[in-house]
Amino acid sequence: MKPMALLLAPALLLAGAVAQAATLIHAGALIDGRAERAGGPATLVIEAGHIVAVEPGHRAPGPGDELIDLSDATVLPGFMDMHTHLSSELGPRSYVERFTQSAPQVTLRSTVNARRTLEAGFTTVRDLGDSHNVSIALRDAIARGEVVGPRIFTSGKSIATTGGHADPTNGWADHLARDPGPREGVINGVADARKAVRQRYKDGADLIKVTATGGVLSLATSGQNPQFLPDELEAVVATARDYGFHVAAHAHGAEGMKRAIRAGVHSIEHGTYMDDEVIRLMKQHGTWYVPTIFAGRFVGEQAAVPGFFPDIVRPKAAAIGPQIQDTFARAHKAGVKIVFGTDCGVGPHGQNALEFGYMVEGGMTPMQAIRSATSVAAEFLGIADRLGTLEAGKLADVVAVRGDPLADIGRLREVHFVMKEGVVHRHDAAVQAAGTAGLSE
Repeated sequence: MKPMALLLAPALLLAGAVAQAATLIHAGALIDGRAERAGGPATLVIEAGHIVAVEPGHRAPGPGDELIDLSDATVLPGFMDMHTHLSSELGPRSYVERFTQSAPQVTLRSTVNARRTLEAGFTTVRDLGDSHNVSIALRDAIARGEVVGPRIFTSGKSIATTGGHADPTNGWADHLARDPGPREGVINGVADARKAVRQRYKDGADLIKVTATGGVLSLATSGQNPQFLPDELEAVVATARDYGFHVAAHAHGAEGMKRAIRAGVHSIEHGTYMDDEVIRLMKQHGTWYVPTIFAGRFVGEQAAVPGFFPDIVRPKAAAIGPQIQDTFARAHKAGVKIVFGTDCGVGPHGQNALEFGYMVEGGMTPMQAIRSATSVAAEFLGIADRLGTLEAGKLADVVAVRGDPLADIGRLREVHFVMKEGVVHRHDAAVQAAGTAGLSE
């Protein structure tokens, strides 16, 4: 006969599962990422890092439950930024630091930037271009719980052509310059294009980034000329498809955008000089637009600061930066698919939420801007089954702000609560409550 303890064990285990303690979040108002209007009050029920229920009203906690009282706040899904550079942050010394900072120094700095990003409410990011494959190591360290930061989808090193926007040797003295190749992210021709994609796969990247045109910050004359031939872009996209990669295309000039869209890229980043034909092609091909107004505004402002940029960069920053918000407004009005992205790392990390205000200035409603960084971003990344909305079955990525962001989008710059997969990373309980007056019903 079996011992009584063994006979009772399955029943005891089942009872324990049923009685599992939960974390309850009492939300004053709820923007779930799906509904057109805010709801609430509501209770989020969280177990094992997942939302298991969203209930109307404020459920009383049971024995062992943890209660997080956000009844004075608006609760939203964790935000997603689809264009960041966590391993760097632009400043007057950035061009010198490429020679003075070691890979370990860059890596340590990236952990600080990652924490700032998460504490600003951004629980998921795409990283679109780094040095030393830092973002790949950072992604893995965060996933293992060794470093605090957002979950990362990264391209690793961007792919350029010789002298192109992401050629790491631009501006180097002759005695230092070398001839970088696909391993370093520099290609010339179809064979190189295929090898560069395969190298990113070997490195452990999640997607591919190409610099289809010139750029603002590179030490090169043009900020908008096309820098890939059509067959090179087609080779990148076709090879990327074999490995399950999407391709993001940095592009300011219209011709480079047209080549990239026709080749089949997933997204256009920046899109400054987008014309009517580019808009038509994007709608025809279903190409996404990641505007990065934040970066455009930032570099436009810094162009007026003596000594901030090298002389070759300053006129590009002054000309291109201020254009992006107007381009965004035209693309939005025309019905181009738009997803939230800032290019943080150009501007300071942790200020990502400024983009919400710029998008509203450009014609989006506050709810459209919020959804661009939640449910729309999850669709864009192909992770809508796990993230992007506050509903049962999703990972518990939750942020909160006081007041009503639908009435004042600037509230999103004042995140005071951040949870990622059920773990609280920020809760400024000492901040004086602003109350829930004016919250949308």
